[in-house]
Amino acid sequence: MSRSLPADLRAAPSERLRAMLGSRTAMVVLLAIVLLLLALLAQLQGVSGDRLFSLAVRGVLLSGILALGAIGLSLIFGVLEIPNFAHGDLMTAGAYLAFPIVMLIPGGPVQPFSFGWDFIVALLVVMPLVGLLGYGIDRMVFRPLRARRSSKVIQAMASLAAAFLIRSFVYMIWGADFAFYYTGRPRPAFELFPDIRVRPDQLFILGLAVLMIVLIYLLLEKTKMGKAMRASADNRDLARISGIDTERVVFWTWMIGGGLAAAGGMMYGLDAQLRPEMGWWLLLPLFAAVILGTIGNPYGALVGALVIGLVWQMSSAFIDPTYGPGVAFFVMILVLLFRPQGIFGKPGG
Repeated sequence: MSRSLPADLRAAPSERLRAMLGSRTAMVVLLAIVLLLLALLAQLQGVSGDRLFSLAVRGVLLSGILALGAIGLSLIFGVLEIPNFAHGDLMTAGAYLAFPIVMLIPGGPVQPFSFGWDFIVALLVVMPLVGLLGYGIDRMVFRPLRARRSSKVIQAMASLAAAFLIRSFVYMIWGADFAFYYTGRPRPAFELFPDIRVRPDQLFILGLAVLMIVLIYLLLEKTKMGKAMRASADNRDLARISGIDTERVVFWTWMIGGGLAAAGGMMYGLDAQLRPEMGWWLLLPLFAAVILGTIGNPYGALVGALVIGLVWQMSSAFIDPTYGPGVAFFVMILVLLFRPQGIFGKPGG
């Protein structure tokens, strides 16, 4: 009596090799090799180890900003299946809406940061405002398209039009010049490690990103609304039949996604400067992080943002920083060649 072999042993050697290379463990090894190669190339260019470590720290800090935007973008796609090209400009809208609030509220900085309570108040006001802005765009643009079951391409083009519209309003109201929340205010730095200096503002940004990520995790895993959002992401029609108020899910998805976008835009404006096209330039790294970590998976977006932030900053040790997003995209393509579903995706997903 013959006995059949397990399915993985019956597969051709080439298929087994492909499955092994596409495993999550292989992706972790691949990303580690990429980071080591970046470090080696930097060493060949004469970049010191301290400088490289400083860039890695900077990459982690940048990933906090990217994670705030990428998680919101991934959440909106996961629940509503909208490739929202307006997400970067929602970040810009958040950064600029906070500007007059910061200007109107008197007060000095709260040591050791360069900002004061005015910035925190602006953050609490602007996050729901941008959430409502995103929900308003959904009611006017995406909801009619969903009702007509329009294709993803049409929805993507509609979101692109919304992006240009938001940016046009920013240009009309605030102009094309760059701006700062606190002009002329000193932004002191301290030594985090030997020869590695960071600003307290940057640590605040990273801490805020971690806090919000934890809150998103608790929301998705522990609350009724989070479970409804996950059910809608799996199958919206089935969720509606099961009695879930999908319109309420849509509202809270935009409130959370838009709120995270506003926080990311304000943090980027605090760390660098405000420019009308700042969100547009962040959009491609955000999509790279979302796709790398598996589109529609907020936890994957977090890991993707960390990888993109590290690669972007470490590559600037030996090439012009302008090309950093291009290197990050190369890494994304490299991973997708072996694991098309992204790091956190399921085979065939």
